[in-house]
Amino acid sequence: MGVTRRTLLAATALGAGSAGLAKPSLARRGSGEVVVCATGGLMERSLQEHFYRRFEQEQGIRVRSIPIELPDQWARARAGQRSGNIPFDVVTATPPDLIQHADILAPVDCTTPAMTQHALPGGCFPTGIIRTAGGMAITWSKKAFPNGGPASWAEFFDVAKFPGPRSLPDTGDREWWLPLAALMADGVPRDKLFPMDLDRAYRKLDTIKPHVAAWWKSGDNSMQILRGGDAVMSVLYSSRAVPLAKSGEFDFTWNGAIRDVGNWAVLKGGPNTANAMRFLKFFVQNPKEHLPFSEKVSFDSNNRETAALVPEAERRYRASWPENWDRLVIADYEWIAANRNAMRERWVNWLTR
Repeated sequence: MGVTRRTLLAATALGAGSAGLAKPSLARRGSGEVVVCATGGLMERSLQEHFYRRFEQEQGIRVRSIPIELPDQWARARAGQRSGNIPFDVVTATPPDLIQHADILAPVDCTTPAMTQHALPGGCFPTGIIRTAGGMAITWSKKAFPNGGPASWAEFFDVAKFPGPRSLPDTGDREWWLPLAALMADGVPRDKLFPMDLDRAYRKLDTIKPHVAAWWKSGDNSMQILRGGDAVMSVLYSSRAVPLAKSGEFDFTWNGAIRDVGNWAVLKGGPNTANAMRFLKFFVQNPKEHLPFSEKVSFDSNNRETAALVPEAERRYRASWPENWDRLVIADYEWIAANRNAMRERWVNWLTR
């Protein structure tokens, strides 16, 4: 069964089920290791604290963590497929990745008790499971804009109304995040965004490019740029926008934020495939770990019992809280996957010219 847009839309719906299911007894301890890829910085530190170490202690399997950005991860995974030397077991995948790289991903059994009892409804699909969900959110300095920052992409691009240097990503899925944002800034309604009019998108991006002071390469880097005053606004992973907002010096909006779902997937023929599948089942359990993990990374994570534990004061910061979730923009992942290589080439040519 292939991954379709319908499957992925259901997987990102993040229903807030909270049945109080008893934790199943742990299977017998394993051995060896599992090689897990995720972006570095806060995400890797939080995964270490709440999942990797506990997996090692309870399952007897060492986690070898590889901090890596997505373009490099997939380049190495593809090179490993060609050479027959697969470098990783568990990889991070965006929804378009699950379509574009389906031929090198191992099937995931969504009928196991761990997935049916503990994963979010729709949180498991044929080639992966949801890891985290949030949004790519407009974020600004309250010092620069004490009366409120840009509330839409149109205002983000409006350098007369909101003057000052911007920062934008040059990592992850920037080749479709930013053209999508540009189309919204240019007045394209949400239901008309796909198929994407890339010529129109890049004409709009041309208007903002002279005002981009820094292109960030990682989540940590995106925060450093704003904190250092090199830019007065940016588009950030919500995992970085939320802690900045909580500091009191910055704010952000969910309005028009692009849904940003990170998935776990397992490479076919990896060095420790059985351990990788064991890790996925382990990951979706224990809401008492998911709650602090989600608070730290400011993403929701894949456990259905956690929603009932979220304090009211935290709901403004949760992407999946209904009034926030409805304001997010979801992409047509099949269209993106079919056009991704051309979009990436166009992005690189535009950025470097």
